[in-house]
Amino acid sequence: MLALGAKLLPKWKAGDVILLYGDLGAGKTTFVRGVLHALGYEGEVRSPTFNLMQVFATTPPVLHADLYRVKESASLGLEDFLPDHLSIIEWPERFRSRPLEACWKMRFEFDGDARTVTLEEPSR
Repeated sequence: MLALGAKLLPKWKAGDVILLYGDLGAGKTTFVRGVLHALGYEGEVRSPTFNLMQVFATTPPVLHADLYRVKESASLGLEDFLPDHLSIIEWPERFRSRPLEACWKMRFEFDGDARTVTLEEPSR
């Protein structure tokens, strides 16, 4: 997942939104860690499950949100970051305050002992 994050990074720029779908433990946060390390971020990257989002001062800046604990869609302030950040959102099905049609979608699935990741480009 780390290598996949680094490999896919050149496809994206500030303003892009990447939606990550998958069960717990499927590799979503590890994928984000790979993206951030490829951008030169050297600190620890943990799932923002409890604080819901983290912003990283990389180029482009990255917003990493994990909406697993969100029960109802409330204004979380994510919308303020979307235009200027590469935004990566785990559990996006819980984010309903903004339509998320023109986004990249990634699905992480268990396939026996391995994982399968599918990437869907936005229709623009």
